[in-house]
Amino acid sequence: MNQDSILRSLVANNLVSDPSGARGRLLREAARLFRDKGYERTTVRDLAAAVGIQSGSLFHHFRTKEEILKAVMVETIRLNTALMQAAVDSAPSSRDKLQALIRAELESINGQTGEAMAVLVFEWRSLSEESQAYVLELRDIYEQLWLDVLQALRREGVLVADPFVVRRMLTGALSWTVTWYRSGGGLTLDDLTQQVVAMMGLTTPER
Repeated sequence: MNQDSILRSLVANNLVSDPSGARGRLLREAARLFRDKGYERTTVRDLAAAVGIQSGSLFHHFRTKEEILKAVMVETIRLNTALMQAAVDSAPSSRDKLQALIRAELESINGQTGEAMAVLVFEWRSLSEESQAYVLELRDIYEQLWLDVLQALRREGVLVADPFVVRRMLTGALSWTVTWYRSGGGLTLDDLTQQVVAMMGLTTPER
């Protein structure tokens, strides 16, 4: 299943908003504004102006500004989890699955959901405790994909380091690429993925 098919399936099941619809456009602009201005400094008027509607019209879709922030985070995690699950399912070996995860996360950080991913990291504390707990549940599912693959590599004797530590190190390293990686600069995301895999120094499994 390709990315478009995954997105259509999520939209059909009301798990994410249609990017071409009013709600989807609002969430996309909200992610951009929250990243550029910060959640606290972004007003309802800013959000409405970004999508060309009256401020009051926002509340046809969301009751509060915080609900918009939560939706940005929730829908981003749902979409990227589905994309990563599909990438893992289509990879034949544990090494291939790890490479697929790295490639998918690099795409999520530097591609179409990059702004929302940044909001997820930097505006976390702006959510209520209840909303944080819900987002954490979704995040745990996302993270378990990584841990399952890394633990399989550890069992196979390919990965020496602790899977939990490796994932935390990868989270920081991959997230930081948004500050320096530029598409069209001679290094593709596939190239970058290969570099990350090489840097991990995976061993040859014992026979």
